[in-house]
Amino acid sequence: MPPPSSHARVLLTGGTGFIASHILDQLLDLGYLVTATVRSSEKGKILLASLPEKFQAQVDYAIVRDVVAENAFDDAVKSAPFAFVIHTAMPYHTNCSDPVKDFIDPAVKGTTGILRAAHLYGPTIKRVVLTSSSATILNIKNHEKMYNEDSYSPLTLEDAMENSHFAYSTGKTFGERAAWKFCEDNNPSFELSMINNTYTFGPVQRFLTSPSQVNTSNHCILAMVRGEMKHALEPTAKIVTFVDVRDVATAHVRAMTVPEAAGKRFFVVADYFTNKAISEAIRERLPELDEDLPPRDSHDEFPAWAYGFDNSRSKAVLGLTYTPLAKCVGDTAESMMQFREASK
Repeated sequence: MPPPSSHARVLLTGGTGFIASHILDQLLDLGYLVTATVRSSEKGKILLASLPEKFQAQVDYAIVRDVVAENAFDDAVKSAPFAFVIHTAMPYHTNCSDPVKDFIDPAVKGTTGILRAAHLYGPTIKRVVLTSSSATILNIKNHEKMYNEDSYSPLTLEDAMENSHFAYSTGKTFGERAAWKFCEDNNPSFELSMINNTYTFGPVQRFLTSPSQVNTSNHCILAMVRGEMKHALEPTAKIVTFVDVRDVATAHVRAMTVPEAAGKRFFVVADYFTNKAISEAIRERLPELDEDLPPRDSHDEFPAWAYGFDNSRSKAVLGLTYTPLAKCVGDTAESMMQFREASK
C-alpha cells in the first residue's frame, strides 16, 4: 500500500481518549484530515478547542453516544470518504459491577460494530487499525515465561466473573478474536491490523481539568506527584512492562499504511518497570517533589515471576524505537503538575 496523500481522511474513534489524543496529534502533524468520534457535542467542542489553530481546519467530529448500540458507527462511517479507520473506543477502568456489560459487550459489540459499518458503508476504506491490548496476550492469572504475537490470553467468561482485571482481559480478548473472525467470515475490502500495547504511561491530554479525568494506567504517577505515596510505596501490579503512549500512537499511525502490517498483531512494549523506578524517575526530573515522593529507601523488588516479551515485530515492521522509562515518566509527571494541589 503506497503512502496516502496528505489529504487522506481518517476516522478516529474514541477521539477524546488518552491514546486517541496522541494518535490525533501525530495524524495532524502528518497532514491527515480526521473525523474523531465523541460521545457528545460538548466533548467534541472541547476537543476542537484544545487544538492549535493551525490544525483546526483538519478536524471535525461525529457523535457516537454508545459504542455498544446497534448500528452505532453507521452514520460516522457514512459521513465522509475515509481512507483509514483507527478504532480506540473502549474504556479501561477498574470499576466493574457487571463484567459482560462493563467490558465484554463494549469490546465485542464495539469492535464488530465498527468493522460491520466499514464493510457496509466504507468502500474507500483501505485499512482498519484496532487498539487491542497486551491483556489479550498475557495470562495474568498464571503468567507464562515468554510472550509474543502468537500468545493469547486463555481466560474464560468464568474467569471474568472473579475480578475487574480478569474481566477487562477477557473482554479485550473476546473483542479481538471477534474482529479476526469478522474478517475471516466477511472478507471485507479493507485490511486489518492490531495494536496490542502493554501498560501505557505518558503525558495527559491537554484538555483535562481535573485529576479524576486522568486515565487509569497513569494513576500511579499521578498519586506520586500529588504526594499520596509519600509515606509508603505501593507494590507494583502484576503487569511489569510499560510503553510510552507516544510510541503507541506511532504504532497505530504506521500500522495504517505499512504494507507488511496488514493482517498482523503487534506486541507494543518497551521495557520493565517497578513503582520504585517510577518514583526515582520523578525525583530525578522534578527534585522539588523529593519530600512528597515515596522514601528513597523504599523496597520494591522485581518479581521472580516476571515474564519475558518479544517486541521484535514492532521494531522490524513498524520501525518503532521505544522511549525509555526515565523520559516517559518524567514527561508524564511534568504534564500532571497542574493537578498537584487540585482536589479530586
